[in-house]
Amino acid sequence: MRIGLVVPHIFMQRDILPDVIFSPGRIALALAHELNAQGEDVTLFTPGPVDTEVTNVTADLTYFERELAGRGDGYIDLLKKHPLTFISLARQVQSELLANAFKTANDNELDIVHIYTNEEDLALPFSELCNKPVIFTHHDPFNFLVKYKNVFPKYKQLNWLSMSYAQRRGMPHDTNWVANIYHGLEPGNFKPVKKPTQDYLAYMGRIIQPKGVHLAIAAVQAYNKTNAMPLKLRIAGKHYAGTQKDTYWQEQILPHLSDPNIEYIGYIDKDEDKQTFLANAKALIIPSIFDEPFGMVMIEALACGTPIIGLDSGAIPEIIQHEKNGILVKNSNDKDTIRELACAIESVGAIDRASYRQDFEARFTIERMATEHRAAYKKVIEN
Repeated sequence: MRIGLVVPHIFMQRDILPDVIFSPGRIALALAHELNAQGEDVTLFTPGPVDTEVTNVTADLTYFERELAGRGDGYIDLLKKHPLTFISLARQVQSELLANAFKTANDNELDIVHIYTNEEDLALPFSELCNKPVIFTHHDPFNFLVKYKNVFPKYKQLNWLSMSYAQRRGMPHDTNWVANIYHGLEPGNFKPVKKPTQDYLAYMGRIIQPKGVHLAIAAVQAYNKTNAMPLKLRIAGKHYAGTQKDTYWQEQILPHLSDPNIEYIGYIDKDEDKQTFLANAKALIIPSIFDEPFGMVMIEALACGTPIIGLDSGAIPEIIQHEKNGILVKNSNDKDTIRELACAIESVGAIDRASYRQDFEARFTIERMATEHRAAYKKVIEN
């Protein structure tokens, strides 16, 4: 198959990607690589050049970069200072990239176009002008933002892939779901360590209210009150103090860093450092209070042989198999949730760590993910 994989997010360029949290971009690169390894002809459409062995078609960033140069800003600087200007310029680039992908298909150079990231709302009304099949993947809950929940249901008849069954709950019941495909990782990117220290609980992700980091802090503090051997909580990720009037870090996280058992270690961007962090943890805690559509860090932990403690929000119960690869806690009121999380910290060590890696290899490899995408593409093309 000649597959056009379109990742129009402006972060999708090698000069930006290493410095931002953008999991969909990294997953797309892995998917393109594995589809190519499985014998498919992949063209990857991205705003700027990326590191890939497949054909990489990019947009014209000349005018965007000229604007940045005139202001003396980089991409992230402009996003922080003038988000509306940034979004306007980014959407111009994304529109050009999408038009190029659809034209390439109409010129009979592609058999299918896969719009892979959160800007696919631009592609929705124009996909009917493409004379080859178009398929869509979205990476947030479908009802997470106003622009999503207002426009996506209008196009429920298009070809949709979900990344969890929980994610589907944000769309009409009669949406045209082609397949549900869980994310995957290259097995060699994350591995268990021989003798994990298991002397801390790990949190890794964005430090924002919906991720529930404050609940993880409270749970560890509650656990430490009743245990002679205190356990540390090590928090890895980016906070957003000073941006978009976000006071979560200042008000609910920062005051607790005076506790010697609550430690902020910053943002981890390299896989080898993530592996060290996750593989040595007693468990990874996922206290999300919103409907997670998937959660890559969970399968990274499983690949490292590390159990997960998570709330039963969104797709988390699809990844955590209770008392097999972790502990599920009911997302209820804060008091009960904190108590149950603290109990889970006590009991999670009883599960054999070798089983977590086995679960990862059975369910969450990039090979399985690419194979299921190939089947979905064939299904749409043949219909």
